[in-house]
Amino acid sequence: MVGKSILRKLGSSELELSPLGLGCWQFSNGQGMVGKFWPVLKKEDVCSIVHTSLKGGINWFDTAEVYGKGLSEQMLAEALREAGTLAEGAHIATKWWPLLRTASSITSTIDERIRLLENRTIQLHQVHQPFSFSSVRSEMTAMAELVKLGKIKHVGVSNFSADKMLEADRVLREQGLRLISNQVKYSLLDRRIEHNGILDTAKKLGIAVIAYSPLEQGILSGKFHKNPALVKAIKGPRKWASAFRESGLQKSKPLIEKLDEMAAKYDVSPTQIALNWLIHANGETVFAIPGASKVHHAEENVKAMQFMLTNADMQQISDVSNLVLKK
Repeated sequence: MVGKSILRKLGSSELELSPLGLGCWQFSNGQGMVGKFWPVLKKEDVCSIVHTSLKGGINWFDTAEVYGKGLSEQMLAEALREAGTLAEGAHIATKWWPLLRTASSITSTIDERIRLLENRTIQLHQVHQPFSFSSVRSEMTAMAELVKLGKIKHVGVSNFSADKMLEADRVLREQGLRLISNQVKYSLLDRRIEHNGILDTAKKLGIAVIAYSPLEQGILSGKFHKNPALVKAIKGPRKWASAFRESGLQKSKPLIEKLDEMAAKYDVSPTQIALNWLIHANGETVFAIPGASKVHHAEENVKAMQFMLTNADMQQISDVSNLVLKK
């Protein structure tokens, strides 16, 4: 069975998930359009990462069709199988890739998703991003059909604007369903959803926000500030992102110093402070899916659920974050 943690309902559903899930983009095995972003991981390392997450109380895993052309789904399923009874009660979220496709491929590709996931239940199926040849109405109608066929349990979206969220939920309501989540980029270094209507709309409708890149590709760990030489060792395109440049590291330094200060106060790591802030600063609306390419990353993740920042400390962190973002 998965380890104990405080569970919360995902949006308006009855699905109870840990505040942190494990993002599985890094299980792409270096394949496909986006798989080269991460180094190739050995099967035994993937298994260890998944096992560590389960033992620590994480009870769900977020993957996608486009991650390694299904390899992430396959590697996740293998790791869950290897975990045996430890994986009982573990939930899977995956995503349909819409670019240059129509909504008809949502229904035509679902059996391949199920096959690669070794017939495990898809608790949450998401439209990966808003750009396709089909309308939101067509996509949500196709998703609703999958729910009625018993192929998936719940419907979510990713990278949808506030207006598109509203539209998706409206169409699903016509089918007797609800939109339960929107997966978007959100962290202490990217708070756009607080200002563009996404977070407010999610709270109003009872839709969960699933935050991806919650640590800004590792920036919020502070390790690149303490040892800038690590940037040169990064494999993949993320090393060229502005946040990793010397100017970017200088800009975020005050926030890293505040996270260090709080880490010392709570006897945890800066990473755990950043994740804890994310899953508590907005009540139970926000879930987060940090990745893990090494076992110690997974160990860091699970420990972020084992304490809670005070409201005053969350406000201090928020204030410094906002000052950094205004620079």
